[in-house]
Amino acid sequence: MNIQDDLIQRWWQLEQRLTEKFGKKPDLESILFLIGLQETGFIQENISKEQKQDLMHVALCTVLMPSGYYELDHTDKDGWPHFRQLKEHTAQPLIEQENLLKDHVLFYFQNEGLI
Repeated sequence: MNIQDDLIQRWWQLEQRLTEKFGKKPDLESILFLIGLQETGFIQENISKEQKQDLMHVALCTVLMPSGYYELDHTDKDGWPHFRQLKEHTAQPLIEQENLLKDHVLFYFQNEGLI
């Protein structure tokens, strides 16, 4: 089994667990949204498009922190984390960017004890 196959298998397992929990197969954006909710504790019945984007940004920064892309700068008075970018993302083909992100999402769920 090569690294790509391992990533695919682990990603399918995560999708399956989340499908069982929520009754719907999530895509990468949905999973990032969930991570953003987890990290901020943000709970609101109606969430605007801008708030969804903010939650996904929090998730992206959070999952990429272990690789040194971001660090937590501060948390504002509303409890929202703010990050400082430490290094640039290298230009990669879209599939490689997606795989990098999926691998970091899987690492996040593993570290949080969720998988």
